[in-house]
Amino acid sequence: MRRLSLCFGFAIALGILAPAFAEDAKVNPATKSLNRDNARHKQFLKVVEKGEGDVIFLGDSITQGWEGSGKKVWAESFAPLKAVNLGIGGDQTGHILWRITDGKELEPLKPKLAVIMIGTNNTGAHTAEQIAGGITAIVAELQKQKPEMKILLLGVFPRSAKAEDKIRTKIKEINAAISKLDDGKKVVYKDIGEKFLDKEGGLDKKIMPDLLHLSEEGYGIWAKAIEADVKSMLK
Repeated sequence: MRRLSLCFGFAIALGILAPAFAEDAKVNPATKSLNRDNARHKQFLKVVEKGEGDVIFLGDSITQGWEGSGKKVWAESFAPLKAVNLGIGGDQTGHILWRITDGKELEPLKPKLAVIMIGTNNTGAHTAEQIAGGITAIVAELQKQKPEMKILLLGVFPRSAKAEDKIRTKIKEINAAISKLDDGKKVVYKDIGEKFLDKEGGLDKKIMPDLLHLSEEGYGIWAKAIEADVKSMLK
C-alpha cells in the first residue's frame, strides 16, 4: 500500500490521476465506487442543475448537519458566499467517489472552491492508509473534473471521549497522510480538530453531543476556523 500511496503523489504531480485511481481501486476498498443513488442525491441533482454554487461542501452526516444544528451558522457564514451543501449521512469515501463520477453531482457546476471533510465512516472497516488513499482519490477526481477549482481539505474531525482511544490514533494517521496533499496552491490542508477539544484532549458534549456530530456551538467553531481561508481561496 505504501507504493500505491507514492503512486498517487506522482500521479497528482504529473496529472495522470485516472489511471492511478483505477489501479488502486483493485486493491484498496476505500477507493471503490459505492452507489449512492438515494433520495438526497436526487435532491442534489435538482439543486445543482441551476449551475449555481461558488463553494461546495462535500462530506458525510457531519457536513449534512449544516442543514440541522448548523443551519443558523451556515446562513450567516457560508450562504452569502453562494455555498452548496453536498453532505450525505453515512457516506464513506467510496460514496463520494460515486457521487462525483457516475452520480454527476458536480457536472452542472463551476465551483471556485470545494471544502472536503470525509473519512470517519470508513474507520470501522478500513485502515488509515486505505482511508487516506480514498481521500486522495477524491482530490484527484476533483482536480481532473474541475482543474481551476481550489480545494480546502480538512482533517478528519476527532471523535470518542478519550484522547488515547484507538480511533483517535487512526484519525491522526489519516490526517498525517492526507496533509501531504497540500501543494500550497490549488490544494490547502487544514486540521481544525484541536479546536473541538478541551485542555485534556477530551470532547465536550456541548460541542459534540454524541462525541461525533456537532452542536450549533460546534458548527460555530468550524465556521470560525475556516471562514477566513474560504474567503481567501475564493479571491
